[in-house]
Amino acid sequence: MTIVFRLAGALMAKGGAVQYRVDPKSGNRISALGLGCMRFPGAPGHPDAKTADAIISRAVEQGINYLDTAYLYPGNEACVGASLERLGLRDRVLLATKLPHASCKCAEDFDRFFDEQLRRLRTDHIDYYLMHNITSPAQWERVVALGIEDWIARQKAAGRIRQIGFSYHGSAADFLTMLDAYEWDFCQIQYNYAGERYQAGTAGLMAAAERGLAVFVMEPLLGGRLSNVHDHIAAHLKQRRPSSSVASWAFRFAGSFPGVLTVLSGMTYMEHLQDNLRTYSPLDELTDDDKEFLEQTAQLMLRYPTIPCNDCKYCMPCPYGLDIPAILLHYNKCVNEGNVATSSQDENYRRARRAFLVGYDRSVPKLRQASHCIGCNQCVPHCPQNIRIPQELHRIDRFAEHLKQDNL
Repeated sequence: MTIVFRLAGALMAKGGAVQYRVDPKSGNRISALGLGCMRFPGAPGHPDAKTADAIISRAVEQGINYLDTAYLYPGNEACVGASLERLGLRDRVLLATKLPHASCKCAEDFDRFFDEQLRRLRTDHIDYYLMHNITSPAQWERVVALGIEDWIARQKAAGRIRQIGFSYHGSAADFLTMLDAYEWDFCQIQYNYAGERYQAGTAGLMAAAERGLAVFVMEPLLGGRLSNVHDHIAAHLKQRRPSSSVASWAFRFAGSFPGVLTVLSGMTYMEHLQDNLRTYSPLDELTDDDKEFLEQTAQLMLRYPTIPCNDCKYCMPCPYGLDIPAILLHYNKCVNEGNVATSSQDENYRRARRAFLVGYDRSVPKLRQASHCIGCNQCVPHCPQNIRIPQELHRIDRFAEHLKQDNL
């Protein structure tokens, strides 16, 4: 049985209608666009409450009714819970959060973490609960041995967990094993037009739909990399749809696949929310020509060798104080802006050199730059994108030192 989601009514809003799809397992009507809460602005571990209130309030007003957070997003569950309580919106949304299963060493830890999550979120139940960041079936087998299946059954019977699923960042083959490892209600996968064959990918999405599972999509923008593209790529996309944002292409792609229930967007600013609402009010699904165009676009992107960092911050904190995401993102930004020229024979070398070094010092404090990486590899197992982080940091450091030593 392949699930094809149909529109289930819409909420009229200024400029259009936010569309809903029906979860085949629960019958819940869920907005096709979901609010990922991880990327609210603020100091590390302290999301800005005022901005969170504004974004959540506006999102729900415009019909978004699915909010996603996690225990491991520093300060985020508490921020979301406080916002929903202040705004009086808990009963109007479906709330998703995730179990930090890697930190569960005994059966009692399931209750310990879950009870803390309920307190943080100021609620008596979680609508969609996930095993967080599954990268291999062995992780699930470990918590099964601790008794998690009986624990889930008890929580569902008590109404404290309504739907159970997992978020996934492993191989395509292991994804199929995970689908059949338990009677899941839903799954959450990374899916975007630059990575149709990466991790679960299109094949995994289809396999989940065939099993009757709702599929939630995360990272439709690859942590912003599909909106902050090279100028040539941006011009390529704008030429085809001049009035649409670069980001809208990625959201249209993710939302157009028939097995997708909801596409999550980590919206940091109100502008992000407004742009996404325009894309999904209503969603203009991709044509076959559009899909071919995006395949060409993905191939063009291979010319610009960015590091696949999605700024999830799972690698943090670094025990030696490095700001790993900021380093990688600055490098990617310079790649997309043409500011990584390495040859002094390049006519743009002076400009590129200055832009890289000045931007590096502004965005990453000197004591947190790549030169301080000792290669301990503690960050590597936590990266969902399987980046060889120390090697990339050492490469960036060699590049930066090359520029500093050039006294042009």
